[in-house]
Amino acid sequence: MTFLAFPFYWMVITAFKANQDLYNTENNPFVFNSPPTLRHLSVLFEDTQYLQWLLNTGFVGVAVVIITLVLAVPAGYALARMAGAWAQTLGVTIFLTYLVPPTILFIPFSRIIAIVGLQDSVWSLILVYPSFTVPFCTWLLMGFFKAIPRDLEDAAMIDGLSRFGAFIKVVMPISVAGILTAVIFAFTLVTQEFVYGVTFITASSSYTVSVGVPTFLVRGDVYFWGSMMAACLIASVPIAVIYNFFVARFVAGFTMGAIK
Repeated sequence: MTFLAFPFYWMVITAFKANQDLYNTENNPFVFNSPPTLRHLSVLFEDTQYLQWLLNTGFVGVAVVIITLVLAVPAGYALARMAGAWAQTLGVTIFLTYLVPPTILFIPFSRIIAIVGLQDSVWSLILVYPSFTVPFCTWLLMGFFKAIPRDLEDAAMIDGLSRFGAFIKVVMPISVAGILTAVIFAFTLVTQEFVYGVTFITASSSYTVSVGVPTFLVRGDVYFWGSMMAACLIASVPIAVIYNFFVARFVAGFTMGAIK
């Protein structure tokens, strides 16, 4: 537990350390040798558009998660219920598209973004990010749906439900853990992405946190470590809270999807 909490402790202590304490190599780096300061937070919120970056990140993350679920849930279910070895091959092929490096794809994607006129807009990210969240979540949900016995759906259809009705009323409630796993993974992948964000957006007001923080808080060889740690802490705490509250469901969804 101490090992896992140490990065957060390091971010907190760095965010509130005065510069003379932070850069003095003779000081103990794990404690406050000088009184704490709010100067780094002041720089973060007054000299940058950090709040706007947080809003952009949240908006893009929620939009991409919705698109991902709309596409990945039915795709994963269809692949899980298909018969034959080729269905498994198709699922693996879809997952392999997730492994294609962004550095290869950002050039053709930039051409598409230019054609549809979405340069310098968060909508360009909403258009592109599902290219890697959908394949991964489809593969993840496919394994989870395979773990759900078909007998449950057959029984529901005998009782009068259609296949779609059985999927909505029987499969979906059982699949909450797997769907939550896909949501957490998709949102985390989106908030950490850098290459597409820095390629498609040049207006600072449209940056996400992962692009805005290194762009404005790293100036040449000068690193604003205190402000950077404060920015990382504020952005990472909500995700850490989500993981903490839903860790049991998260582990259940991830492991159940891996047993078949």
